[in-house]
Amino acid sequence: MKIVRFFLSLAVLLLASVFLIAPASAQATRTWVSGVGNDADPCSRTAPCKTFAGAISKTATAGEINCLDPGGFGTVTITKSITIDCKTTEGGVLSTLVNGIVVNTPAGSAVHLRGIDIDGGGTGLDGVRMLGQGQLHIEDSNIERVTGNGVEFAPNGNSELYISNTRIAETGAEGVLIKTSFAVGINAILSKVEITNSASGILVDGTGNTVAMNLTLTDSVVSGNTGNGVAIKSVAAASPVRATIIGNTISANAGSGVNANGAAASGNGSAIAFLGESTIFGNVTGASNTGSGAVQSFKNNMISGNVSDGTPLAAFPGPGGTPLQ
Repeated sequence: MKIVRFFLSLAVLLLASVFLIAPASAQATRTWVSGVGNDADPCSRTAPCKTFAGAISKTATAGEINCLDPGGFGTVTITKSITIDCKTTEGGVLSTLVNGIVVNTPAGSAVHLRGIDIDGGGTGLDGVRMLGQGQLHIEDSNIERVTGNGVEFAPNGNSELYISNTRIAETGAEGVLIKTSFAVGINAILSKVEITNSASGILVDGTGNTVAMNLTLTDSVVSGNTGNGVAIKSVAAASPVRATIIGNTISANAGSGVNANGAAASGNGSAIAFLGESTIFGNVTGASNTGSGAVQSFKNNMISGNVSDGTPLAAFPGPGGTPLQ
């Protein structure tokens, strides 16, 4: 009888230990960070973590990290679907000498960054760097004072980039660079984005890719950059780059406001920018093409006051080949 009681007691102890251990290893769907938090805590609302890096390890895939109050929450590498939402307060990332946020996710992932303030302090590398696959959403954020790119989108598989209501300024390279050396399809949509005082505004570089890349830019301002405002580049018809540029102000850039570079003058139409309802002024060149690149106009733009306007532009061919005016 004593032996039976012993084994029953042992079973109860083992069962209790399972229940004690399980919650400690579980990941929460929603976690929290605070300027006065502690990464040793469970990242709950009442016991928040101190950094994004501390919180992400305790957040389940497709979960969400929220900011309880303004603070500097450190740099982070993201390897799974996650939302970091600090829209109602300031989610600061000081990224001196390093990248601010690195996204290296598998296929099918979705990363949402909202209300993030990334400051490179004049020595930081890229603000946000995408190396993986899936969707990257950047919303209501600020990226500034980095020596590299504000956003570098260099996925290793078919991917999508969405940036909205975001300011990018004082970058040492492109405000937004979209470039990959893999054979992947890329679709990028930028809306209500402000890119200023950088080495250049937006560059979609398809020279290392063998699949189509597409950019849509709407309701945005690209101004005061030391290179081109918006530029697309490709070298082969098999890997076309297309940009639809509608309703933007592209001004005071020390290169072209809009440039389509097809590299070799082969007439293959590998790089085409479609331009409509946009104001392009104060640039060294308003709109330009290089090699086989082409800028096609909907004929409703305001292109004036550039050192060279670069007009007239070819009309965009409408239905049946009739140019739209």
